[in-house]
Amino acid sequence: MSSTNVVVPAAPGFWARFADSDVWHSFKTSPVAMISAGVALLCVFCALFASLIAPHNPFDLATLELSDSMLPPSWMQGGQSKYLLGTDEQGRDVISALMYGARISILISGASVALSVLIGVLLGLLAGYAGGAVDSFIMRVCDVMLSFPSILIALLIAGVGRALFPQGHEALAFGVLILAISLPGWVQYARTVRGSTMVERTKEYVQAARVVGVPPLRIMVRHVLPNVLGPVLVLATVHVATAIQIEATLSFLGVGVPPTSPSLGTFISEGNKQLFSGAWWLVIFPGAMLLMIALSINLFGDWLRDALNPRLR
Repeated sequence: MSSTNVVVPAAPGFWARFADSDVWHSFKTSPVAMISAGVALLCVFCALFASLIAPHNPFDLATLELSDSMLPPSWMQGGQSKYLLGTDEQGRDVISALMYGARISILISGASVALSVLIGVLLGLLAGYAGGAVDSFIMRVCDVMLSFPSILIALLIAGVGRALFPQGHEALAFGVLILAISLPGWVQYARTVRGSTMVERTKEYVQAARVVGVPPLRIMVRHVLPNVLGPVLVLATVHVATAIQIEATLSFLGVGVPPTSPSLGTFISEGNKQLFSGAWWLVIFPGAMLLMIALSINLFGDWLRDALNPRLR
C-alpha cells in the first residue's frame, strides 16, 4: 500500500497579501496618492539624511563666511553656483538650512503625534470599555480641552515651560515643545477610539472572552485594540501635518525650538525680518518647504482615509 505525500501550499506572506489588497490597488490607480507619497518621502529623506546629502553644514561656524551673506539664488545677478537658493545674513546656505530645519520639524512633530496617539488611545480605550463614571470623566476632560484653541494651549505650556526652566538644557526645551503640541492633540484619538470601542465591546468575540474568564485588560489590549486602530492610523497621518504647522507657528512666535537648533518656523521668522530689504528668498523658500510637506501629508492622509473606508471600495 503506497503512501502519497500531500503538499500543502504555503500561506502567502505579508507583502504578497498587501500586493493583492484593495489598498495597494487604490494606491497604484491614484495619481494624487502616488505623487503626495513621493513628495512626502522625498522631504523626509532629505531631512533625516541632511548631514549626508546637504551641500553645506549651516551650523558649522568654521565653514561660514560673512562675505557670502545675503547672496540671492544662483540664477539671479550676484548669486553663486555653490549656493543654489542663496544665503542668509550669516552666510548659511539656504537649501542646507532647509534640510536641517525640516529634520527638526519632522522629528518634533513625529514625537508629538506618537505621544498624542499613546495618551488618546489608552484613555479612549478605557472610556469606551469601562463606561459609566470613568467614561463621563474622561469625556468631560475632552470637552474642556476642545473648548480652548490648540495653539493657545501650546503657547501656554511652552510659555510656562520656558518660565520654569529659563536656562534649561536643549533636550528639555525639545521635551517642553513636544508636550505642548501633543497635549491638545490627544482628544481626537480618545473620542475616536471610544466610539469604536463601544461598538466592539458588544460583539460576540468580546462576550465570549468575558464568559471564559479573560481579564478585562487582556480583552482591551489583545482583542479590542487591534480592531480600533484603523481610524487612528488615518488621524495620525493627518495630525503629523498639523503638528508641523503648530511647531512652525510656535517657533515663528519665538516659543519653539532653541535658537541653536532652528526649525522651518525659525527660518521663516528670521527671514521675515529681512523681507523689506529685498531678501525674499529667506521667506519664500522656507514657506514653500513647509507648505510642500504639510500639503503632501494631508493629501496622502485624505487618500488613506478613503482607501480604508469599506463603503467607498
